Amino acid sequence: MKKKALLFLKIGISAVLLYLIFLKIPFSEVSQTLLKAHWGYLGLGTLFFFLSKIIAAFRLQLFWQCIGVQLNHGYNLRLYLLGMFYNLFLPGGIGGDAYKGYVIKKTFQTPTKKIFGALLVDRLSGLLLLCVFSAFIAAIGIHELLSPFRYLFLLAVPLGVLVYYIGLKKIYPYTLAVFWKTFVYSAGVQLSQLITALCILWALDQTQDIGLYFLVFLISSIVAIIPLTIGGIGSRELTFLYGAQWLALDYKTAIAMSLLFFFITASVSLTGMVYHFRSLPEPGKNTK
Repeated sequence: MKKKALLFLKIGISAVLLYLIFLKIPFSEVSQTLLKAHWGYLGLGTLFFFLSKIIAAFRLQLFWQCIGVQLNHGYNLRLYLLGMFYNLFLPGGIGGDAYKGYVIKKTFQTPTKKIFGALLVDRLSGLLLLCVFSAFIAAIGIHELLSPFRYLFLLAVPLGVLVYYIGLKKIYPYTLAVFWKTFVYSAGVQLSQLITALCILWALDQTQDIGLYFLVFLISSIVAIIPLTIGGIGSRELTFLYGAQWLALDYKTAIAMSLLFFFITASVSLTGMVYHFRSLPEPGKNTK
């Protein structure tokens, strides 16, 4: 009952946020922008988003190996897709991560503390690169409001990586063996998703202020991690709305971009549904 109540609460929060957004923005204007989107670019963006999730699955597999869990690539990817399907309904990665942790615990008898650590560091690795990419984009002087702080943004990058590294060394030292590999994988994840964002902008015939849209997109991805809404919907759109107002972007394009990214995320996540109705095979215990 508590889980159902929490799910309905988050659905309610998403609905309220979307209602507040469309009080400020006529939905008819956003819908017209959505209807004009080019499907070819959206299809290409979907492929790059799927690629980002394959890279993310490989990153998590490295963290599994740090705690002695050996999965073959195929099983690991199927488990990751199933986790994405659960994440679609239980936001913030709670549902998907809980299920992955349950499967690993049941199969390998791995201590819960180590499983939690691997999943947490995997999430933090992605968050770190979101912040790094955001700082880099903000530092290149894409807007006059940000230009005075460019050196602070640049300084924040090495400091953030250093603090993250020290934190891992103190709390999860066994993950340091794959620190730089997972750093590169996380960069690949964010780069692939930025290409997805670019494809969405092209689909909307938006070719100006790309850097500003990227910045709002990255910040919205950080906000969407907070487990308050369903799949980040509502909180992501609210971030796009205020980001568009602050940076003088076209609000219809911003909200349409956010909604299209959610639809792409949902379509890829739904591929894991097949493993919800069909049991996963026994995990292969090798890395080849």
